[in-house]
Amino acid sequence: MTVAEGRPLEAALRTGLRALGLTLTDAQVGQLLDYLDLIGKWTRVYNLTAVRDPQEMLTHHLLDSLAVVGPLRRQTGGHAVKLLDVGSGAGLPGVVMAICCPEVDVHCVDTVAKKAAFIQQVAATLRLPNLRGVHARVESLAGPYDVVSARAFASLPDLVNWSARALGEGGVWLAMKGKHPADELAALPAGVQVFHVEPLQVPGLAAERCIVWLRPVA
Repeated sequence: MTVAEGRPLEAALRTGLRALGLTLTDAQVGQLLDYLDLIGKWTRVYNLTAVRDPQEMLTHHLLDSLAVVGPLRRQTGGHAVKLLDVGSGAGLPGVVMAICCPEVDVHCVDTVAKKAAFIQQVAATLRLPNLRGVHARVESLAGPYDVVSARAFASLPDLVNWSARALGEGGVWLAMKGKHPADELAALPAGVQVFHVEPLQVPGLAAERCIVWLRPVA
């Protein structure tokens, strides 16, 4: 990403942040743009994402992930929590959460070693002590985590089954979805409660988005 491209992207990012009602420091805005730059560089070699155009990356990756920051803050009340981002890939939304919410300790898990290594590189380059890349299967992680998040991952039944061991007492799942996943909700196992399906408005993106909030129940 060249300097010339960076300026309009910053303006578009700040416009998106205002639309989402998010207030970030200049340093955090810089980290988000640097992160986008790192995705672009690594994707040329390791194919982290199918989206290559910087403007599309801003909308489809950054702003899409930023849309969950407000809901996450409301859920956690701004308290220090541990979050596991499952099937994190290039770190979406985990890295964005780590940048915007320094009180959240974010572990991004992926079964692909290069993707976990990328997260470690992002943490070092952007100096994010609250971010860690983990090369593992989510089923092998015991946690406990206060929040387990996923974006563009498996079905909801698979998510809750595979990550149940990682979720701590009183913890919740935050699942980013497109359209309201009625079929997946109907297939959830007993012992899992959907307590909110929250519509999201992503600036510049016409597609439907929502968060499905879930928790275990006795």
